[in-house]
This record gives sequence, structure tokens and C-alpha cells, in this order.
Amino acid sequence: MESKPFDKGSNQLRKARNSEENQVYFVTTTTHNRQKIFTDFHLASKAIQGFTHPNTLKNNQLLCWVLMPDHAHWLIQLGTKTTLSQLISNMKAAATRQLRKQGFTQTVWQASFYDHVLRKEEDLVQVARYIVANPLRANLVTSVGLYPYWDAVYL
Repeated sequence: MESKPFDKGSNQLRKARNSEENQVYFVTTTTHNRQKIFTDFHLASKAIQGFTHPNTLKNNQLLCWVLMPDHAHWLIQLGTKTTLSQLISNMKAAATRQLRKQGFTQTVWQASFYDHVLRKEEDLVQVARYIVANPLRANLVTSVGLYPYWDAVYL
């Protein structure tokens, strides 16, 4: 059976992952078993509070993000003190802590994540637009402005 990037068996992704200071990464992470946890407004809001908090991000910058019912997309510029794996782990843990405060007891996130290093020639604004348009492509809304769970420094 072919391994998908979000499978627990995708340890090879983590082993080969390289983190570079000031590099921009496009990250996708899914909920455990693709549960649609974030259709609940309160749970989505609390998760966002967790992964966007300055204490969570430290000297890393979250340039753009969208929280979908069963996954998240993050456009992140690493700072100087954290690896990408550490940062994603911190973001997931912070979101999970917030959900626990709301009484949510299920497993929240898949263990792994998928990342794409943005090359210099890639347009950050175009990638940000792609990220925030995710709810449109998923037919959740007819306009990005109608979807409450996203932000971007570019738009």
C-alpha cells in the first residue's frame, strides 16, 4: 500500500526534513482521521488562539493561514531558534491545549505534516492567495470574506 504524506508511516518525511533560518515553508497538517473538528465555531476559535499566539510562534512568523474543518494550511517563515518540526509540534500542541480547555478529549492532529519549501522565484502573495482560497475550492463559501478562519499579512 502506498504511503500518503499524512500517514503515521511517513516517518521518512520527518527524517529527511531540513530546517533553514528565515526560510518560508508552506505546511499542511490534518486532523486525526480527518475528523471535521473545526466545523464547531468555538473549537476552531480556540485552536486559532493557540497556534497564532506569540508565545507559540516565538521568533517565527505566521505569514498566512487557513483552518479548514479537517486540516490547516500555514505559510511560515522560520526564525533563528526553532526547527520547522519543533514549531509545528508547538503549534499543534498549543491548539490542542486550547481545545482541552473546552472539554474536547479526542486526538486532534495526525502525527505528521507535509511541507513545501518556497523557492525564491515563487511568489509569496500567490501562495497566500492559494491558501486563503481553500474554502472556495472546498465549496464551503462563495466568497473568501465569508469564511471566518483565515488570515494573511499580504491581503
